[in-house]
Amino acid sequence: MSLIYKKATLEDIDILTETRIMVLRAANQLAEDVDMSVVKEQSYEYYKRALSSDTHIAYLVLDGNEFVGAGGVSFFEVMPTYHNPTGKKAYIMNMYTKTEYRRQGIALKTLDLLVKEAKARGIMAISLEATKMGRTLYEKYGFIDMNDEMELKK
Repeated sequence: MSLIYKKATLEDIDILTETRIMVLRAANQLAEDVDMSVVKEQSYEYYKRALSSDTHIAYLVLDGNEFVGAGGVSFFEVMPTYHNPTGKKAYIMNMYTKTEYRRQGIALKTLDLLVKEAKARGIMAISLEATKMGRTLYEKYGFIDMNDEMELKK
C-alpha cells in the first residue's frame, strides 16, 4: 500500500462531489435511492467557488490510482471575540475513509494535514461535527465537546 495524500484542485471536483454524497449518505444513513441530485449539484458549485477562492481546501487519499479517503476544511470569518480576536474560523468536514482502509491512520493523517493548514493561516478556532464513528479519533486529536453552541430549528 503506497498512499498518496493529494491536495485537491479544480481538476478533482468530480471526485470531491461524489465523495461529498457518499459522506452524507453514510452520516445520515440514507439509502441509495434517496434523491441527492440537488445536493450534488450544489456541492459541485460550492467546490468550484470555494476551491477557486481558497476558502476551502481538501485532501484526497489515493492508493495508487484508487480513491480511498478524503477530508476538507472550510475557512470563514466572524466578528472578533475575546476568545478569537481575529474572527477567523475553520470548519473540518467531509472526512471519509473507505471501509477496507479504516483503522490504518488515514483519517488521522488527513485530519492533521487539515489542522496544520488552518493553523498556518493563523486560525486557531477549528471545529467540526463528529459522527459516532469519528468521535474517538477527534477526541484523541484534542477536539472537545462544545456545550454553548445552539442551532435554530426549522
